[in-house]
Amino acid sequence: MTFNRRDFVKSTSIITGGILTTPFLSEASFFNSNSDDTIKVALIGCGGRGTGAIIQALSTKQNVKLVAMADAFKDRLDSCYEEITSDDFAHLKAKINVPADHKFTGFDAYQKAIPMADVVILTTPPGFRPIHFEAAVNAGKHIFMEKPVATDPAGIQRVLVAAEKAKAKKLNVVVGLQRRYQNSYRELMKRYQDGMIGDIVSASVWWNNDGVWTKPRVAGQTEMEYQMRNWYYFNWLCGDHITEQHIHNIDVINWAKNGYPVKARGTGGREVRKGKDTGEIFDHHIVEFEYADGTIMNSQCRHIKGTWAKVDELAIGTKGKIQFDAAKITDHKGKPLFSFDKKTKENQPYQTEHDELFAAIAKGEYKFADAENGAKSTMTSILGRMATYSGQVIEWDKAINSGIDIMPKTFAWDADMPLKPDANGNYPVAIPGKTKYFS
Repeated sequence: MTFNRRDFVKSTSIITGGILTTPFLSEASFFNSNSDDTIKVALIGCGGRGTGAIIQALSTKQNVKLVAMADAFKDRLDSCYEEITSDDFAHLKAKINVPADHKFTGFDAYQKAIPMADVVILTTPPGFRPIHFEAAVNAGKHIFMEKPVATDPAGIQRVLVAAEKAKAKKLNVVVGLQRRYQNSYRELMKRYQDGMIGDIVSASVWWNNDGVWTKPRVAGQTEMEYQMRNWYYFNWLCGDHITEQHIHNIDVINWAKNGYPVKARGTGGREVRKGKDTGEIFDHHIVEFEYADGTIMNSQCRHIKGTWAKVDELAIGTKGKIQFDAAKITDHKGKPLFSFDKKTKENQPYQTEHDELFAAIAKGEYKFADAENGAKSTMTSILGRMATYSGQVIEWDKAINSGIDIMPKTFAWDADMPLKPDANGNYPVAIPGKTKYFS
C-alpha cells in the first residue's frame, strides 16, 4: 500500500499519474474511422466544470471538434452551448459542430453522445462517473474525467474494473487531479524523488474556506430534480466536500507516498450547515490517515464563513519539508533547499491536462492511465468520510470491499429516492457514535 522514496524512484517511470509512453493500436474510433486528423469530442455534463473543460479541450493545438453534448437538464446544456459559441470564444467557433440532433438530455443522454466521438469528457456530478466511465471504456473511447470518480465503495470498484479494461484497450484516461499536471508540483516531486527531504514521515493537508453555493427548492420539483440541482449537498451525487474538493490535497500526499492509507480515524459534524438547503453533508472533517509504514497524514477540510482559510499540502521528511503551495523546500531549520519561481514558470494545469492528453492521442501514443489512481485517491477521501460520519476507525480493505452502494436504484425524475426530507424539510444526517459501517 505504500513505499518509501527509494521504492518510488524505482517503480515510477514518469512524474504524472500516467505510464510510459508507447505507440499503440487503440480501440478508440479515432484510429478506426477518421480519414483526417480531426479528433471528435463528446461532452457529458454541461455545468460549470463541463463548460470549462470543453473550452480547454478546444483550446489545444490539435484539430479537435466538439460534435455532441449531453446533460440531464436541457437548460444547462443550452447555457453551456450559448457560452462556448458566444463572442467571448469566437476563436473556438470553427471547432464546434453540434446540431440540434447531437444535443441530448435526460438520464440516458450519455448513451447517445458517446458513440459520436473519439474522446469523451465526463464532467457530470461525481455520482454518475462510474456509470459514464464504464460506458465510455466499453465503447473504446479516450477519456478525460473530472475528479472525484465515485462517491461510494461500490462505485470505486466499478471504476477499477473499467480502468483495467481501459488499459487492455490502450485508451488514454486523464483524471482532473490537476496538481499532477502543474509545473511547481512536478518540480517539487522530482526533488523529493531525488532525496532532497529524505523519506516522508508525516504530512498535513488542508481545504478550509467559506464553502459553495446553495440552490433552494423550487415549487414543482420532484425530489430527484431537487437533489440533482442542489447536488453538492447529497452524498450519492457529491460525496461530501472531503471527497469533492479535499481529494486534491489528499492526492498530493498519496502521490508522494506512492500509495494509499490503510486506515482512517477522525471527527466531523455540522456547526453552521443546518438549513433545509444543505442536505446531509458535514461542514467540517478532521481525519488522521495512516499509511502502512506508520506515516500519518493529518487532514482538515472546513466550510464555515469567517474562519481562517487554507488550501495547501505539507510533507515532512527525514531531512526537510515541502511546502507545496509556496513551492519551496527547506531543511528542518528553515534553510532553503529549493524554490520554484511560480511567477515566471508556473503553468495553467487545467489546460495542461488537455494539452497533454490530446497531443498523445494525435500522436497515436498510449501515455495516460490515471483512472486507477483517481479511484484510489477518491477512495481515500471516502475512507475519511466514513471515519468522520461514524467515529469509527475505518480500515481500507474492509471499506473498499464492503459493497456499500448509496446510489438510487432507479434514475427517473419521479424515482423513489433513498434519502428523503422529514416533515420539516430536513434530511437525516450522520451522527458519530450512532452511524456505523462495521460492527
